[in-house]
Amino acid sequence: MEILACPICKHHPLELKVFRRSDGEIAEGIILCHKCDRWYPIIDEIPHMLPDDLREEKEDKAFLEEWRTEIPEKVLSGGKPYNLGGA
Repeated sequence: MEILACPICKHHPLELKVFRRSDGEIAEGIILCHKCDRWYPIIDEIPHMLPDDLREEKEDKAFLEEWRTEIPEKVLSGGKPYNLGGA
């Protein structure tokens, strides 16, 4: 995490929230950029830190739905590039 920066605005440091660990690794979680309000899912131990145009809305929204009780309300209602619109 010390070396990661937001691929969009280049802000550093980013915030990490871990939802599930597996064998000591972060299996599921989210990386948050508080400067541009973007979020990046960690799925199956892989951070998906892609630019907006390479992200898939359906996959991102499914991730938000699956972990909605763990994700901050600010991300659920206004995170970029996708959110649940105040859900």
